[in-house]
Amino acid sequence: MQRRVALATGTAALVVLAGTVPAAHGATPAADAAGTLSSQDLATAGTGSPYYRIPALTRTTKGTLIAAYDARPTLGDLPSNIGVVLRRSTDGGTTWQAQQVVRKDAAPKGYGDPSLLVDRETGRVFLFYAASVNQGFFGSATGTDESDPDVLQADYSYSDDDGLTWKHERITADIKDPSWGGMFASSGEGIQLRHGAHKGRLIQQYALRRDGANYAVSAYSDDHGATWKTGTPVGPGGDENKTVELSDGRVMLNNRSKPYRTVAHSTDGGVTYTPFQQDTELPDPANNGSVTRFAPDVDPSHPRASWLVFSNTATTGSRSNLTVRLSCDNGQNWPVRRTVESGAAAYSTLTPLGDGTGPNPSMGLLWERGNVDHITYSSFDLQWLGGVCAPVTVTSPASLPAGQTTTVTVRVVSQNDVRLPAGTVSLDLPDGWSAPEVTVPALNPGQGANMKIPVTVPANAGAGDVRATAAYEVRDRQHSYGDKTFTVTRP
Repeated sequence: MQRRVALATGTAALVVLAGTVPAAHGATPAADAAGTLSSQDLATAGTGSPYYRIPALTRTTKGTLIAAYDARPTLGDLPSNIGVVLRRSTDGGTTWQAQQVVRKDAAPKGYGDPSLLVDRETGRVFLFYAASVNQGFFGSATGTDESDPDVLQADYSYSDDDGLTWKHERITADIKDPSWGGMFASSGEGIQLRHGAHKGRLIQQYALRRDGANYAVSAYSDDHGATWKTGTPVGPGGDENKTVELSDGRVMLNNRSKPYRTVAHSTDGGVTYTPFQQDTELPDPANNGSVTRFAPDVDPSHPRASWLVFSNTATTGSRSNLTVRLSCDNGQNWPVRRTVESGAAAYSTLTPLGDGTGPNPSMGLLWERGNVDHITYSSFDLQWLGGVCAPVTVTSPASLPAGQTTTVTVRVVSQNDVRLPAGTVSLDLPDGWSAPEVTVPALNPGQGANMKIPVTVPANAGAGDVRATAAYEVRDRQHSYGDKTFTVTRP
């Protein structure tokens, strides 16, 4: 038997943790102060509809926030008499207008799983969703007959007045291969490429059913939504998935998967992707999550061009522990993390509330709180998230014998564009274990340091796997976290 313990690997943003308390759920927050997380419920089960599910969120070119979601008669998915509804905020999320219906018809028709996408060049807002009569994702017939009640249809609505009024389109025949069965838009938010050869391309993610397995695929438009087509599916193992444009021009796909999220990359603007690979820094219970650029419009050479923000329920066994993470290196590492809700939570989606520059920009987060009892809107700023841009890697020894002290090498490399002052690395170890806090010297941009940490394993430690967490800390309040494993052996 062997045992493993986790240590830090990571990145973070050079900001200060203020440690403030979120606003009460259901309350209307004042404008966020530095270092705050504010939350309010936009929809509650039993008020206006028996149930609400599946959040989507975006910020328009005029600065309007649009939060869309399903109004459901039951908790069941399509086919069901589900309608797509939304609320708008024109003051940055402080107050929200009354709920309005985007698409709703008499039973047995239903519309569900919304995803918003803004064309930043034209201002048009797209709202994608699935449309059903008789069948949902798993029961849908193959083929592309847009009048077949047994085919789950691909619909979208669009608005040219910032979400006040909507027109509807059906694009099943444009984006669906006739051999595919069910197909639905992955809820949350699509993207528009801001840079490179495919600048202006609109991309909306879909999950599809083919030959009894699930795949992910990008639907894209190069003419502002006049026409749509799909690329090559990636899978099997696909599910609800999101894409994000990286600073090096690639598109990264992040996919719902248990026990860890899976990722794939595209070098042709989302047409084709590499095979899925697990990201073991992102535990997931097979739940819908979100990934977005922190500063979508900055030049690729800007220090924040490679910053990504990610949200999901960071567990492997339950929908709980809604966590937000930050990467400073295009998603290679995700060590900056902070919990939004430690209890029950489900789907979540993120959108930037500004251009991502300046000393303390904010993000918006729409999520399912509790046992999908509420659709909750939260906003948080960079100082609340906290961290330092400094990846931490751990070189594990071959084993850690029980009853002995073994030296572990921890390397910290600064990704900051300013000098980092001296900091510390500390290990959160199991009871009975010990390791001293070690001082990390001041680091110039790009400079690294190898730290030697003696880890003492108690004599009664059993052989097997143990997890632990380490933190690199600067200025007492800025952290970078990570998890890793060691092997413990009996002498």
